Amino acid sequence: MATAIGIERSDNTNDSFSDAQLRRQLATATRILNAEGILDYSGHISVRAPGRDALYIQAGTDPRSGVTPERMLLVGFDGKVIEGAPGKPPVELAIHVEIMRARPDVQAVIHSHLEVAFLFTMMKGVALQPMRARAVRWQSGIPTHADPSHIKLAEQGRALAATLGPHHAALIRSHGVVLTAESVPALLVDAVHFDENARAQLEVLNAGREPLPLTAAEMEQINRHEMREFHIGKLWKYYVHQARTSGALPSEWSAE
Repeated sequence: MATAIGIERSDNTNDSFSDAQLRRQLATATRILNAEGILDYSGHISVRAPGRDALYIQAGTDPRSGVTPERMLLVGFDGKVIEGAPGKPPVELAIHVEIMRARPDVQAVIHSHLEVAFLFTMMKGVALQPMRARAVRWQSGIPTHADPSHIKLAEQGRALAATLGPHHAALIRSHGVVLTAESVPALLVDAVHFDENARAQLEVLNAGREPLPLTAAEMEQINRHEMREFHIGKLWKYYVHQARTSGALPSEWSAE
């Protein structure tokens, strides 16, 4: 298995966080991305459980606007709930399980029905490309998975993982998007920038102009000065503060 472009391989990224912290990060990111319109009544985030073939994910029917750390489920890669509040994982659990099984470097996954992004799977001859500076994250490519149906079966999840390959994002034809990252805070930041990038390209198209994506030389220049860890920490604090101020997050929740 090739290491994903732009990620230092690490199978233990989450080891520095307790299970309670991972559950809290998951609930926090879900509420924030719901407030930002990236998650709505559907879509879900998962995070790898350290040291075991399992992940944390919300119960499928819990509203994304009100998830809590206590209701997060610990689910094995066999699909069985190991611990957590009463409830079943999302029906598209196979997306998360099979990506994490195929990609040991991936610590967190989001599946979102982000319309502004999957619109690009419904256009002839127009591919979603890195437009804004932060979209250098996806310089290796954003493949499109051909199966537009709900990915409920393990074989469907494996097929999507194969489409994703070593990349950090994939579109699902007429359906949605998957993003991967090295932590939940990193995943939140990537989801925000993925949305921004898709909107930027769509704005150019709506203006009747030809998009000018970042060139290889420009992306190389951006990467030379990239401070990903600093940027993730900065934006995580910003969105947590904004969500607390708006009431989307309880004020007593820790940001760690």
